[in-house]
Amino acid sequence: MTPFRASSGFTEEWPHFGFAIDDGVATITFSRPERLNALTFDVYADLRDLLAELPHRGDVRVVLLTGEGSGFCSGGDVDEIIGPLQEMDTSQLLDFTRMTGAVVRSLRECPLPVIAAVNGVAAGAGAVIALAADFRILTRSATFAFLFTKVGLSGGDMGAAYLLPRLVGLGRATELLILGDTIDADRALHIGLATEVVDDADLGSTAGALARRLSEGPALAHSTTKMLLTRELDMDLGSAIEAEAVSQALLMKSVDHREFYKAWVEGRKPEWTGR
Repeated sequence: MTPFRASSGFTEEWPHFGFAIDDGVATITFSRPERLNALTFDVYADLRDLLAELPHRGDVRVVLLTGEGSGFCSGGDVDEIIGPLQEMDTSQLLDFTRMTGAVVRSLRECPLPVIAAVNGVAAGAGAVIALAADFRILTRSATFAFLFTKVGLSGGDMGAAYLLPRLVGLGRATELLILGDTIDADRALHIGLATEVVDDADLGSTAGALARRLSEGPALAHSTTKMLLTRELDMDLGSAIEAEAVSQALLMKSVDHREFYKAWVEGRKPEWTGR
């Protein structure tokens, strides 16, 4: 655990979704299967706060997001979120939209690799949460729908209009965000929205294998790569090359890089420590 923390402890119980840590992998499971894991105000707030804690714990190297039952996340709950929003003033609504955006910002700025194991529908905010992950493994029954315009709202929500064009291109993003149509797993893979598509029964093992691979690997190298990918989206080439030069020079003094060279000389596999 990092020493650079305030005196407050970590939160071990998160009542609004499943949370477990096993061998460096933090698994967050949306746990309202009867509502296709629709989000509530509490789920949003807790997810935002948990993502802020995870990088400081010291026992987590990878984050795995998934859903209980037959859906990943169907977006904001119509009864528990959209209904109450009708009664709020503009200031309260802005507080809400900033909170939802903070979840996506935390996912992208989190120095830990994030895997979304998408088991079924990922719609609205659920689609954006999966979009903000670093890897998206989909079952063959999974679907994506950025359906904000279909409820009379902007397709640009929670950072979708920033992230999606950078992943699938402006043309595809325009189609998905303006029309709000549902796409299946095969099309998601074809346009680059999915990292991999697997049989429904294989989702847990495939996502788990990727999580273990990342957890057992050079964590500092992984986190630095993720941060550069995120930051360089808005840099010019010269600034990006300089950022990479500085980062690489620092990593050349890391324990893991020295361990690589020592292992190579001794003819064995490196023992990564993430330092």
